[in-house]
Amino acid sequence: MMNTKVRALKRPRVLVVGDVMLDRYWFGEVSRISPEAPVPVVKVGRSEDRLGGAANVARNAAALGARVTLLSVVGHDEPGRRLQALLREEEITARLHRDRTIDTTVKLRVIGRQQQLLRVDFETTPSHEILRSKLAEYARLVARCDAVILSDYGKGGLTHITRMISLARRHGKLVLVDPKGEDFSRYQGASVITPNRAEFRAVAGDWRSEREFTAKAQRLRRKLKADALLVTRSEAGMTLFERNHRLHVVAQAREVFDVSGAGDTVIATLAVMLAGGSDFGEAVRIANRAAGIVVGKFGTAVVSPAELFGKDE
Repeated sequence: MMNTKVRALKRPRVLVVGDVMLDRYWFGEVSRISPEAPVPVVKVGRSEDRLGGAANVARNAAALGARVTLLSVVGHDEPGRRLQALLREEEITARLHRDRTIDTTVKLRVIGRQQQLLRVDFETTPSHEILRSKLAEYARLVARCDAVILSDYGKGGLTHITRMISLARRHGKLVLVDPKGEDFSRYQGASVITPNRAEFRAVAGDWRSEREFTAKAQRLRRKLKADALLVTRSEAGMTLFERNHRLHVVAQAREVFDVSGAGDTVIATLAVMLAGGSDFGEAVRIANRAAGIVVGKFGTAVVSPAELFGKDE
């Protein structure tokens, strides 16, 4: 049934807006402890750059066949140029506004003995002038897409998110939000909001039963005037809440290697499926399958149609 459905899907046009970052990995050998401090010495042998944040969301959507445009802000620096090059390789249309006053966000991970030893973050908030120019371009781009993904990593790139949601809904577009922080009121009016378990708990409070969890989720969905709320719950799977409806899907039983970017894969898959004609139930089941695949890979990664739907696709 799913394979037949997927063959009938068009290639949706997806606009991704949010905080982009460069995921930089340094791989090395650890053979001794430093004489200067009780820390391992890593002799770096190779490095690798990957798309991170909203750029990883865009990469995931493109990997599933969507025509993707990414709108974001980067610094006028080497990491910003590197992001542009990686996006070009993935055939993603990149609308990157360059801000000379900031550094492009970089997450540098040092890997030794097949495990992460250290992460170093470089980041600054974009200027108001750049954010205003980005909003003006968004208003032009939103009319030409089928779905909008607003990927909030709390880096300041979505200062105007309330306005963005309103503009998209006025055009009748599907709007999916990956939230951040403890104030979800700024996401009011979105089609779908996809908090993880910790993000939901921070906003709605803890719960002692599935019944109480459902009541809190539906209360939040109504308050935010969202069509749906999808709570991703790690090893417990994910639960979708629509008006008068609840759907829970269990996690895919497979070995978890790295959860980095799993939320990006979920929201990207959800957007592609919904924009392509699937209903919420089918889209969530397929997004859950995608999450189960991507956590078995190292670092920020993508899922291909062949992995998701079988070799025939």
